[in-house]
Parts: sequence; structure tokens; C-alpha cells
Amino acid sequence: MDVKNAFLNGDLEEEVYMKPPPRLNHPPNKVCRLRRALYKLKQSPQAQYAKFSATVSEFGFTSSPHDIALFIRKTAQGMVLLLLYVDDMIITGHDVVGVEELKQSLSQKFEMQDPGVVSYFLGFEVTSLDDGYLLSQVKYAFDLVSKAELNYRKSVSTPLEPNVKLTPMDGSPLSDPTRYWQLVDSLVYFITTRPDIAYVVHIVSQFLAAPRSTHYTAVLRIIRYVKGTLFHGLHFSANSSPVLRAYFDADWVGDPSDRRSTIGYCLFLGSSLISWWSKKQAIPSRSSTEVEYRALGDTTSELLSLRWLLEDMGIPQPSFTDLYCDNQSAMQIAHNDVFHERTKHIEVDCHFICHHVTQGTVDLVFIGSANQPTDLFTKTHFPGRFRTLLSKLKLVLSQPP
Repeated sequence: MDVKNAFLNGDLEEEVYMKPPPRLNHPPNKVCRLRRALYKLKQSPQAQYAKFSATVSEFGFTSSPHDIALFIRKTAQGMVLLLLYVDDMIITGHDVVGVEELKQSLSQKFEMQDPGVVSYFLGFEVTSLDDGYLLSQVKYAFDLVSKAELNYRKSVSTPLEPNVKLTPMDGSPLSDPTRYWQLVDSLVYFITTRPDIAYVVHIVSQFLAAPRSTHYTAVLRIIRYVKGTLFHGLHFSANSSPVLRAYFDADWVGDPSDRRSTIGYCLFLGSSLISWWSKKQAIPSRSSTEVEYRALGDTTSELLSLRWLLEDMGIPQPSFTDLYCDNQSAMQIAHNDVFHERTKHIEVDCHFICHHVTQGTVDLVFIGSANQPTDLFTKTHFPGRFRTLLSKLKLVLSQPP
């Protein structure tokens, strides 16, 4: 559902004034004091959220402490979940009667639009299958290829050539970087359902301040790859076990310009990929063990957030979550709370991870590098290895092209 003219519902607590609209008869030297929010007013989003959250709280909903956009109501018949994004929302839950009551109650308080069972939401296409759901952005992908004017160009099998290392001084400066900014911005939103391009989009995003011709060519190659995979999307199985597991990896000193490392992680709920990340570290690491251990800390933080959120949604996790690591040294440090000169500079991360290993929140499990799905988020690959990694992430065709 969505709220029509959502921002106009917000009540302003601050004193905000505006010039009277044109052609309105008013006393001279007078201004209007706003009692309700208007669009383009910086207070509008906060006022709208306060109004909406106060309204649903009257219906027995509480905001999740781990995601303020998620509202939850538990009843004897089950649970109702409402996820809000500005003025758009998704409502689901076990309590079917409770869902209908919520829709009716919201319609009495706001002017609502009810498109029915979700099939399109914020640019995402949701396809119901016999064994679950498929989340894709097919229309968005078509529009992206058209925006780049690549409709008649051949597609490629990988988003970036293997072993390519882009640097800030490659090629010549672009006379007008506007197009580069627009395409990269579109790709950043596109990775919400396309983990296969997360790493390369992270790479080209590093050159937004001063893009050059080689960087623009790399962006076009990514979109040519998208052209050949328009119908790909993430499959969420209805038969999957709702147990969380996590993987992480790092490419030590992978950036030739500053020798900083790229780290990545991915988390699965059963067989369904629900969270992933690819990012260059803020400072160089002095060893592969250090960068792996810092990646372990970042992954543990995300893992804890998801455990808390899943518990709010009625999906409590077992006593520990399997966390797969391909670095034996990092695993040994996590199980050893004695610090020495070689680990003193990462002592905070050590204390954090050792605590959760000792408490039984996470269980470190060794995995061979060949079976590490997070490789996709830290480096480029040849087509065969690239396709193997995609199969591990459950990225599938939404329909035949």
C-alpha cells in the first residue's frame, strides 16, 4: 500500500513560516505559519514518520529497536509486519485477518492506495513461484541499457575483465563527467538485487571525484554485462531452513594505487542470499591476517544486526551462527585472547570477536578458498569461475530472455 500525499499529513512541532502564495489576498507584511508539512520542507520526512508511527501504535504496533521502519504486532493468531519506506509500505504476516484489519484502519486515517498483492515495489519486481519468490529489476535493467545507449552493442560474459586494476590516473580526464555520475548512480541502486556486479560498481564508484576515459569504459562494460543478464534475479526459496550463516573474504593490498585491501561478506538465510557488501578498507593492512581479521569484525557486526532483526520478526536463531573463514591464522586469533605485538594494533577487533566466539554467538568454520562465495565481492574472475560463484549466490533467470 502507499499513502497519497504522505508529507501533507505531518504535523509540525516547530514554528515554520512561508511567504503567502501568489494571488492570495493577505495583509501587507504578513507571512503564513505552517501547521502541516509541505513537500520540499526539510522537516517533512520526520513529521510524516512521527504521524504514521503514532497512528500505527494506536493499532497495537511497535517499532523494531533494530529497524525503525519495521512495525510489528504480535497476536494470538500470529504476527503482522509492516515495512515502511517514506510513503510506500509492504504488509505481511501469519495473521491474515489482522492484515485486513490494518489495511482498513489505515484507510480510515489516511488516503491510501492498495495495489493488492505485491508484484512491483520501489523498482523491484516480485514474482511468486511454486517454491518461493524471485526478486529482480528487469524493467530497471532495460532502462539502464537504454540510458547508456547500448541497445545495439554486444553483451559480455563478465562485468570486468579478469586481472584489470583501475587507478586514478588511467586514461584521460572526461570533459563532462555528468554522464559518468548518472550511470554509476543508477548502478549503485541496481546492485540491490544484483550481487554479481557489487564489486565492480564499488570499484568505479571510487573515481566519481575525477573520472577518466578508462573508468567510463569500465562502466560501459558493466552495463554491457547487464544487457546479457537482464532477466537475472535473486531466488528466495520457501523450502529453505531459516537459519543464518555468513561468509567473508578479503583481497589483501589489492588496490595498486594505495595498497588498501578490499573486503566483502555475504549472509544467507538458509539458501537465500539476504545481505552482501564489498568495500575498500580505510587504511592499509600490514598482513593478510590483519585484513581478514578486520573483515571478520565487520561481518560479525552485520551478523549480530541480522540476528536481532530476525528475532524481532519471529525467527530466532540457534545458539550460534556458522561464520565461514578461509584464513587459519585469523581463526586462531579469534580463539586466543592473549595479545602480543603482532596483534596489538587490532586489539579492539580481537576483543570484540573473541567475546562473541566465547559467548557462542558465532562459530568459526574453515572453508577452502575454492568454495568461498565471497570471492565474488573482492576480485575479478574468469568466466568459468565467475559462473560458479553466481550459482552459489542463487542468482537465477527470472524468465527466458
